[in-house]
Amino acid sequence: MAFELVSDYKAMGDQAQAIEKLVKSIEADNPHQTLLGVTGSGKTFTMANVIARISRPTLIMVHNKTLAAQLYSEFKNFFPHNAVEYFVSYFDYYQPEAYIPRTDTYIEKDSSINDEIERLRLSSMGSLLTREDTIVIASVSCIYGLGSPDDYEGMMVPVWVGEQISRDQLLESLVAMLFERNDIAFGRGKFRVRGDVVEVHPAYLDETAVRVEFFGDEIDRISTIDTLTGTVIDKIDKYTFFPAKQFVTSADKLKRAIVEIRKEADARVAEFESQGKLIEAQRLRMRTDYDIEMMREMGFCQGIENYSRHLTGRPPGAQPYTLLDFFPDDFLTIIDESHATIPQVGGMYEGDKSRKTVLVEHGFRLPSALDNRPLKFEEFMKMTGQRLYVSATPGPFEIVNSRPDNRSYIPVRKRKDGRGYDGLDLRKLKVIPSGNAEPIEDFDPSKAGRPLVVEQIIRPTGLLDPILTMRPLKGQIDETIELCRQRVEKGERVLVTTLTKKTAEDLSEYLQGVGLKVRYIHADVDTVERVEILRQLRAAAFDILVGINLLREGLDLPEVSLVCILDADKEGFLRNETSLIQTAGRAARHINGECVLFCDVVTDSIQKLLDVTEYRRTRQSEHNELHGITPIGVKRAVQESLQLYSNQRESAEKMSRSLVAEDEETYDKIRVIAELEKEMRDAAAKLEFERAAHLRDQLAQLKGDGEAKPKKKVSYRKLK
Repeated sequence: MAFELVSDYKAMGDQAQAIEKLVKSIEADNPHQTLLGVTGSGKTFTMANVIARISRPTLIMVHNKTLAAQLYSEFKNFFPHNAVEYFVSYFDYYQPEAYIPRTDTYIEKDSSINDEIERLRLSSMGSLLTREDTIVIASVSCIYGLGSPDDYEGMMVPVWVGEQISRDQLLESLVAMLFERNDIAFGRGKFRVRGDVVEVHPAYLDETAVRVEFFGDEIDRISTIDTLTGTVIDKIDKYTFFPAKQFVTSADKLKRAIVEIRKEADARVAEFESQGKLIEAQRLRMRTDYDIEMMREMGFCQGIENYSRHLTGRPPGAQPYTLLDFFPDDFLTIIDESHATIPQVGGMYEGDKSRKTVLVEHGFRLPSALDNRPLKFEEFMKMTGQRLYVSATPGPFEIVNSRPDNRSYIPVRKRKDGRGYDGLDLRKLKVIPSGNAEPIEDFDPSKAGRPLVVEQIIRPTGLLDPILTMRPLKGQIDETIELCRQRVEKGERVLVTTLTKKTAEDLSEYLQGVGLKVRYIHADVDTVERVEILRQLRAAAFDILVGINLLREGLDLPEVSLVCILDADKEGFLRNETSLIQTAGRAARHINGECVLFCDVVTDSIQKLLDVTEYRRTRQSEHNELHGITPIGVKRAVQESLQLYSNQRESAEKMSRSLVAEDEETYDKIRVIAELEKEMRDAAAKLEFERAAHLRDQLAQLKGDGEAKPKKKVSYRKLK
């Protein structure tokens, strides 16, 4: 099925030439091509046109969930008749299994899974196996281990009207796919049985279930139903059920895996005993025996992903199965904001390995647990055949690889001491300026092995890069308040960037104290809430957003007219050339766009920002004058990216009503539980595993008190 692009826009400015060159380069089988597109130039529209022209399944990778949600919404609108999917980490809270030898402390794995994101992940896997017109917007979660695509596909159960199959056979198949029977609480991943009628709620559907009606040992009717009312939505001739979980395997493979796990455990225990490590040997034997018993009886166990190598039948050290294995061989990979996404992909493996190595050495896990890992960078490069890098500030990796010598440079090399990898210093390689890999007029991308960098500098709206203003550090907070007041009076929005999370929170509280409507956003704010905060900013629920590093790449906020960068001369990761250009670009979609840098010194990064901005403003001004273009601001409807917010608001309203109805003691308990949950997530994010585990135990104690109200006022604060 072809990709059908639906849009009222037409290619304008630099978009037409960029689309043409990129399509020709991809059709010529070039492995690398880079789109250098400034903020507001319509890079997403260019990407959509390339996908429609190439007409191949596409993976779009980004470095954070917020941007992924935004792209998901945009591509859903561009391709309403195709499968556009969303694949990011489904953990709202994640505390990895860990061991701290210094204090002899073991931290058990604990997590909170977002059911809606899990549903979207399962939907992605199903679409890739059944449709050729699939676009998946993913974070780096896509390079982490999943079950085998062959096992997943082999476990799928197609049913059709007239099929000769008994009701019990269908139920056995559903249980094998890890569906649970529940005739009372009917939800995703569950089924219920009423006589000859079986109703199944697939894990990847939201409010729709499938009803299968039998006449003897034959399927008589199949229909989709509303899970709430039970009314029939549509009658269908056939349907395919996908597994309810991401990690599934057949019964035969599970039996073989148990045998191999037992062999490895016996060998490892014997090795520990020969070294006099009796505690480690006993610990490993108890853990493995328990896990094997759980797999035999229940089909799964806690931490079953650590046995993935045995379950999938891979040899030691083999590359794990990931979402990339679900794609066909000829898929296209688009790496958005590549200057941030590429380094993130390269850094995943070593961090995961160091934590699991400690667990293996002390007998908490078998050595095969090390094979449950993210892809190494070189494996990722091999899995993604053709790549399109998209960024307003492409890094050395993208530029160097997009040069016309048909060679790939991978930024990793083995350290001399044998301990992991170092980054390859790309500064020692000749970096070709963007757009000059070969003169654009003479470049022929139809020749195989001729990658290129394509510039997309001209904005279709005629907007110029924001005006840059520098102000002294002294009094920067008071200056920021006054600047914010001026923009709020005009009905415009403001972004303020700080250097630390504490500063962002304190500044938000201070601005609220002077009468401004403000929120903050940083890495500790969970995924769904981040998206909702950005939506509320656009919808004018508040006027000022304070952040650190999330107010950068790819955020599409047309209502933002002012960006204030505090402490702009503190040279470093948060104030380098790339960071400053990306942050200033958030105001590039507004006709009154301005970026104020508070600094006492013009650093090299600030000077480069000034130079780049002047070059781009000059190019855009010349284009506007030549074609008689009057700049206009970007107008775009406020979108609900993940379509979760109506349910979220209803839940919030129910919670509010319940709190009002409760007495003071119960209200205090609910409030303390919420505060403890936030502290637990904060501790896990900071790798303070002991404190997170302690808070988790306190939560379990509070939640286990039951519904009975205390006879006298209890101060739950004492638990802390």
